Amino acid sequence: MGDNDAVSARLDILHVGYADDRVASTVVLVRDGDVTAVIDPGMVASRSAILDPLEALGIAPGDVTDVVFSHHHPDHTLNAALFQAARFHDFMAIYRDDVWTDRGEDDFSLSESVTFMLTPGHSDEDITTLVQSDEGLVVCTHLWWSAEGPEVDPFARDQALLERSREAVLALRPVLIVPGHGEPFVPAT
Repeated sequence: MGDNDAVSARLDILHVGYADDRVASTVVLVRDGDVTAVIDPGMVASRSAILDPLEALGIAPGDVTDVVFSHHHPDHTLNAALFQAARFHDFMAIYRDDVWTDRGEDDFSLSESVTFMLTPGHSDEDITTLVQSDEGLVVCTHLWWSAEGPEVDPFARDQALLERSREAVLALRPVLIVPGHGEPFVPAT
């Protein structure tokens, strides 16, 4: 496949998260072919903060094929039930209805342009979603809360491991990082 034939996905921010006196996750929509995925449909002030932007994009909750959890903290998972027809993905399995399918070593992709990378540190179960877009590689991750920090994650299970995971993600040379609780940002070079 030549460079001009590269497949790319479309990414939309549904909700920009925050973590101060209140907490909400950054919620992302990714579309690639038959895949319509929501990443981290967690805590928000109102479910309409997720559903209204979806509706504005012409997407009903039943159209969502996949939901991805960067990790299992409630602020990133709480509204997953909005998407009853979806498959659910985490670091180790795919879940649908009452079927639990363990991931194999080669089973870390949703589509040709959307893959997962194990990135432990904030929790032992973190994954980063890698989205190849027209602009380049975009990473959706909780390795960063926001562009402003914190540099040292106060909830990290292993700060040294988190820093190694950050280095591994940055080595991929992403054009944009979508953090767990903030606006997307361009990584420092």
